[in-house]
Amino acid sequence: MNEADFKNAKANARKIGVVVRRSTRKNKKLDIFNRKGMKIASIGDSRYSDFHSYKRTKGIEFAKKRQTLYRIRHAKNIKVVGSAGYYANAILWT
Repeated sequence: MNEADFKNAKANARKIGVVVRRSTRKNKKLDIFNRKGMKIASIGDSRYSDFHSYKRTKGIEFAKKRQTLYRIRHAKNIKVVGSAGYYANAILWT
């Protein structure tokens, strides 16, 4: 995850009231923390792209198609507020 994508992720995280840091876990992009500093989840596989990286490398139309497919594929996980899927959708795919 490059610096521009990380800034986008931080901005999205602020909107939903959490803090993100680069992950310490192997093959994860971000660690999610609540405002008190307690770790909530690790999200995003570093071996795969997300909305911001697709938008930067392949354009907005391609990124929107991938976003739609991601949301279809993970529909049941992104609905559960507080789950890793919810945070991945809200931070990496918005």
